Amino acid sequence: MIRVELVKLVRSRRTWWTIALIDALPALVAVLLAVTDLGPRPGTGPAFLSAVLTDGTLFPLAAMGIVLPLFLPIAVSITAGEAIAGEAQQGTLRYMLVRPVGRTRLLVAKLVAVMAFVVLTVLVVAVTAYVLGVLLLGNESVTATGPATSVSGSSMSTPELIGRTLLALAYAMLCMLGVAAIALFLSTVAESPLGAALGTMAILVASTLLLTLDAADSIAPYLPTRYWLAFVDLFRDPILWRDVLRGVLLQAVYVVVFVGAAWANFMTKDVTD
Repeated sequence: MIRVELVKLVRSRRTWWTIALIDALPALVAVLLAVTDLGPRPGTGPAFLSAVLTDGTLFPLAAMGIVLPLFLPIAVSITAGEAIAGEAQQGTLRYMLVRPVGRTRLLVAKLVAVMAFVVLTVLVVAVTAYVLGVLLLGNESVTATGPATSVSGSSMSTPELIGRTLLALAYAMLCMLGVAAIALFLSTVAESPLGAALGTMAILVASTLLLTLDAADSIAPYLPTRYWLAFVDLFRDPILWRDVLRGVLLQAVYVVVFVGAAWANFMTKDVTD
């Protein structure tokens, strides 16, 4: 079943169009930065964007800072929101369950397919951003021993940069797994995939807005978007692990709770269509 879902994902033209649209914005930003040579002041704009004019190898991280707060969550919400509700709306869910598939197996296959979409999207964005960063924004640090600059201003060797970048990408994927878990649960509740996607986005938008309110400080550490950009701390010297570890733990809780809720609801769901 997992193989079937993965094949459907890879063969779907919508998958590649969605990835292309997400990838287009960082690519456009790279071109504009290269043409104008004007970046945001340090401490303003998306993470790492002020540093990429002098170090194009950091552009994959800037690209994550661009797509992670909005565009990637929207794509994940839509993809995961269609997992169950989309099949039900098309009338194929009942047929799938008549076959000897099992609801748990189907739910797991859908979640794996959503995460495959996340991994594929993040890798495409990162690789594209790296190529554009090196070609358009400078490649002074692209040598075996040449230093890249951390957020703290200290130098990083190429192996350090690669290792920290891979950790940052893995962290971004985990954050999107939390979004997928919420959307998957709503997909087992909502009557339509649009309802599941909009419900997920409403939760994320509410979380982002609450983070800006001083009155919500007591619940801020538990909001799903609280630690999304904590991957920046992986590029400090020394690495600040506190928010990163809190983010990992928080997303793990969201995944366990909402995947468990999705399973409990789907196992008792009356499929009539």
